[in-house]
Amino acid sequence: MLELAGCADASESSGSRESRGGGGPTLRRMTTSETSRFVRLRVELVLEVDDSGALTGAALERIAADEFMPDEERSHAQSAVREDDAEAIAYLVDPFDLVSEVPGVELAQASWTSEEIDYDPEAEEWDPDEEDGDYADEDEDGAAVEGDGEVRRS
Repeated sequence: MLELAGCADASESSGSRESRGGGGPTLRRMTTSETSRFVRLRVELVLEVDDSGALTGAALERIAADEFMPDEERSHAQSAVREDDAEAIAYLVDPFDLVSEVPGVELAQASWTSEEIDYDPEAEEWDPDEEDGDYADEDEDGAAVEGDGEVRRS
């Protein structure tokens, strides 16, 4: 994939639009240092809810304290967290909190979801040591390289 960034030449301030190359910004190839400033962090958590009442209560308090939430949205949110623990968790978990104290980084974008699941810690699909086939990098031999630098071979 080719990534391009706009770059206007400030020295060209006079002349016709044609003599300035169309008058718009020119495009240049972005360097690796410019394109690798961003890191996607993927985290998957499985939470066990052992006190639904406390969870719901905390989510309702957070919703009530949100001074920027419109009343119609507040009513919908309160109803949702009363009916679904996953919704309550979604109102309480904030990705910004995960990285706010990490030096040298700023959260650029975040999205998250929560859902109730059937969870069996003994099932193979929940084995954290199993390969999931979703690796971002491979070494020169085609082996998957995990985020911690550990190489896994199939």
